[in-house]
Amino acid sequence: MKPKLSFFQILSMSMGFLGIQFGFALQNSNASRILQTFGADMEHLSWFWLAAPLTGLIIQPIIGHYSDKTWTKLGRRRPFFLAGAILASIALILMPNAGVFAHYLPPMFIGAGFLMMMDASINIAMEPFRALVGDMLPADQTTLGFSVQTFLIGVGAVVGSWLPYILAEWLGISKISADGGIPDNVIFTFYIGAVVLLISIIWTVVTTKEYSPEELAKYNKEEIEHVESKAKFSDIFRDIIRMPKTMRQLSIVQFFSWIALFGMWVFSTPAIAQHIYGVAVNDTQSLAYQNAGNWVGVIFGVYNGVAMIYALFLPAIAHKIGRKWTHSLSLAAGSAGLISIYFISSPGMLVFSMVGVGIAWGSILAMPYAILAPALPAHKMGVYMGIFNIFITVPQIINGVFGGPIVKRVFDSHAIYALIMSGVFLLIAAFSVLFVQDKAESGERKAKNEFRPEGAG
Repeated sequence: MKPKLSFFQILSMSMGFLGIQFGFALQNSNASRILQTFGADMEHLSWFWLAAPLTGLIIQPIIGHYSDKTWTKLGRRRPFFLAGAILASIALILMPNAGVFAHYLPPMFIGAGFLMMMDASINIAMEPFRALVGDMLPADQTTLGFSVQTFLIGVGAVVGSWLPYILAEWLGISKISADGGIPDNVIFTFYIGAVVLLISIIWTVVTTKEYSPEELAKYNKEEIEHVESKAKFSDIFRDIIRMPKTMRQLSIVQFFSWIALFGMWVFSTPAIAQHIYGVAVNDTQSLAYQNAGNWVGVIFGVYNGVAMIYALFLPAIAHKIGRKWTHSLSLAAGSAGLISIYFISSPGMLVFSMVGVGIAWGSILAMPYAILAPALPAHKMGVYMGIFNIFITVPQIINGVFGGPIVKRVFDSHAIYALIMSGVFLLIAAFSVLFVQDKAESGERKAKNEFRPEGAG
């Protein structure tokens, strides 16, 4: 059995997630705003967001597969952390400056290209972090490991989401661009995000020592040649066909969870601008729209902050009521939070809606992986974590293709209904998780029964 790691070791091995989520927070709360400023129409907005899940769909299984087979002086996961961090930092610097390249292509297409570059690079760095927890931690520490990741994700996301507001309202940096472009407070936030992302991943690379193939073989009681076998790209398709039962069941939960999240990320800014700030459709130059965009960053920071705190309690809650019920109730809270936005008329009240969303987000980032990891073969941890990402990206692609046209043609460009639809999807996910087989919890119950004293009730 793998030795238990100290809390500091678990914290250090996941530190890069702080920077990764800083970058994602900038993307989630500002990408629609940037693309609309460059001229993207409401109907086409979700199409530009397709860059993110498409790159994740392709890249994560490949990175997972090859990181399982890669062994260097830095280990097998850390080289991918470092390469992804460098590329993502460059993309963060370039994206808000897409207008500089306007003489080559329209800025919104340049911006979408940099969005794709940023997401591809973050995916290169992110996927091995999930696998690293499975590599390094014994089964009874996996919930803690993924909860620590969720906590760090929350820290990065809160700072990344709030920073444009802080720079504008507290430090006086301009939130309106004189030439109708991206405001300075948003541009400087992306620069800061690039630095944070690079430093946090370097921290993990420097402080974490991965197990060698021989050590992994000993801890997992597997043949060393399984770990060292030559990588074949075609193996990915065989692994998809042979995925464990728990993973298949979780795919339904992930589908409805992430189709909901994608709708929230894409349409929150226009929905809140229209529904609460009274901004006209496609009015992206007004002060009211910029205030709405800044406030969306604030409330996104709130839900990430709630997720950060909630993550600290997840291991205890899961121990008390089980991982499945923990995740189900958390998703139901997120559903209530999103649907409640329809009934709100004051920006400040949105904070309460985001508490529910934060509870769901904290669980989404931890519990599916905590349920999944014990069901996976250790020598294929990376590729299966990458394949698992398919069930995150495919629903986002579906929403990306159809979400914009539905909002414009069915909801008459009233984006608030996209948030209600996302709330319904989270409720479906909450119900479906109850049918998932949790291998670790089943094993724990079996062990308790085996060691129950004779005659015990």
